[in-house]
Amino acid sequence: MAEFNYQAIDSAGKRSAGSVTAGTDREAAAMLDSQGLYPIAIVPGKAGVATGRGGKKVRASIMTRFYSQLSDLLRTGVPMLRALDILERQSTNLTLKACLTEIRGKVANGVTLADAMKPYPNVFNELSVSMVKAGQEGGFMEDVLKRIADFTEKADDLKGKVIGALAYPVFLSITGVVVLAILILGFVPRFEPIFAKLKEKGELPGLTIGLLGVSHFALDYWYILIGMGALSWFGWKAWTSSESGRSTLDTIRLKFPGAGRIYLDLALSRFTRVLGTLLKNGIPILQSLQIAKDSTGNRVLTAAIQKSAENITAGNKLAAPLAECKYIPRDVVEMISIAEESNSLETVLVDISESLEKRSTRQLELFVKLLEPVMLLVMAVITLLVVAGLLLPVFKMSSAVK
Repeated sequence: MAEFNYQAIDSAGKRSAGSVTAGTDREAAAMLDSQGLYPIAIVPGKAGVATGRGGKKVRASIMTRFYSQLSDLLRTGVPMLRALDILERQSTNLTLKACLTEIRGKVANGVTLADAMKPYPNVFNELSVSMVKAGQEGGFMEDVLKRIADFTEKADDLKGKVIGALAYPVFLSITGVVVLAILILGFVPRFEPIFAKLKEKGELPGLTIGLLGVSHFALDYWYILIGMGALSWFGWKAWTSSESGRSTLDTIRLKFPGAGRIYLDLALSRFTRVLGTLLKNGIPILQSLQIAKDSTGNRVLTAAIQKSAENITAGNKLAAPLAECKYIPRDVVEMISIAEESNSLETVLVDISESLEKRSTRQLELFVKLLEPVMLLVMAVITLLVVAGLLLPVFKMSSAVK
């Protein structure tokens, strides 16, 4: 099978372009004809060029609308191919539009929707693909798509809250770095001629000597600093792209003082929401765990849940294996245990997700409120040291004149 790019017109004379997967150009033309399109040009293409692993990401709000509209179309009886065609035509996002064109061609060739979505992780994340696959196997695709839309919307809202909460601390950090750079590079060198006599006598304070040394190094070897910054950045990206680096970073995130608990609550909130949603739609517990574990966004936590899931056999409870996972709080395990005894696990898992989300939001707000004065204090201390380094020699010269 190969990918063919085409230009075609429909019965109304409207032009369209896209790509289809077929064995030959003749088969591609036949596929277009079956869709009511009359090909003008068909040329060999390359699958996934626009929307593969290196493609652009699509905003969560656009994906929420896509999942919701696809669910509504399927619920009203519109066939899958026709629904994808409608959404592809009305999409204003070029990345999603190109992706839907390719997916529609694959589905027309008998590929399942989940398998057709899988090559485009920047558009359809792993969790969405897994849930779509579960929906196909369970025969409730419309409900799953609606759940994905709701989940994507909630995740985007939560991400917005986190970014909003951290906006001011980030602004303070950037402001502090800019102010420090101006002081070191702009003000300190202007004072050096004034301190020349004290320097000759060896009476220049150590703080001032250190300050002048930092200023000289920054001005004389700025290219080294930029190079070190660039190397550090690329080194960090390479390390975090490796499996060991990502696992280490995920461990640090979970154990980081203060912020680690917030991060853990957010990850568990996603996990319990997805797990509850899957169970509510009739997915077996083991399969639900296999899908939901990836929603944590943390490899260490995912591996711990996977290890717990391996201990679950037919007829066993969920709470006991999860209790062995050291990252899941005791209160969450107790709530799951009680829910299993009352046969309300699906509902309670979603309630747990809501509770964890609210708790993490409160903790995040408190953390940010404490972070702001700490950052202001650090900025004030650094500025005070720079100013003291400049003023101490001035005071010394003033006392010598008297």
